[in-house]
Amino acid sequence: MTLTYIYHSGFMLEGLSAILIFDFWRDADNGIVERTLSTTHKRVYFLASHFHQDHFNPEILNLPVPHGEKKVILSRDIYRRRRAGTEGVTAYLRRRESYRDDLITVHAFGSTDSGVSWSVHVEDKDIFHAGDLNNWHWADESTPQEIKKREGDFLAILNDIRKECTAFDLVMFPVDPRLGSDFARGARQWLQHIPTRYFAPMHFPPAHETAMAFGPEAEQMQTSFLYIQEEGEAIARF
Repeated sequence: MTLTYIYHSGFMLEGLSAILIFDFWRDADNGIVERTLSTTHKRVYFLASHFHQDHFNPEILNLPVPHGEKKVILSRDIYRRRRAGTEGVTAYLRRRESYRDDLITVHAFGSTDSGVSWSVHVEDKDIFHAGDLNNWHWADESTPQEIKKREGDFLAILNDIRKECTAFDLVMFPVDPRLGSDFARGARQWLQHIPTRYFAPMHFPPAHETAMAFGPEAEQMQTSFLYIQEEGEAIARF
């Protein structure tokens, strides 16, 4: 499988039989998504974790896959917020709901913000895209009570995931320097709780260098950190 970073929290994962595109906001400057969709004969799955405009673009409903097949799997809050209807949507999922077909299994876990996070089993690989699941730990600004509440909510969802998933081949997870001095706290706690083969940071523009600074720490925790240099680049093959 090949993982390509698109933009912000957007990734494209291409396997032998399927292509998964997570949280598409806009294409990379090199047009990698448009070029892939125009030529592939594989089934393409779009997954959007919640309604925020930096995670869901209604354009995905109209993007053509002329030689392949397209499926769109969305968090239920996108429908509730009237960002999309039923036309062109394969499934809407709430937390704890699943979608299955002959190629993939998708399970919706909780989020500490809007919508859901995604666990996907595809081609014998276990994949996780966090959406906006994170320990949104504003240590430099929040009160101790706020910090305790946010951390408790995050760790509760982590425990839910651990009950169902013992390890992941690939995790895409926020490493957002806007959080201040504890910007990598959620990512660190994830790696402490759930064995992860490859870890891809996201939700970091424009503070690219700060986000990548988490790499050496992640590598000490027995995971391969995927350093991102630019939009539209393939960052892992596994």
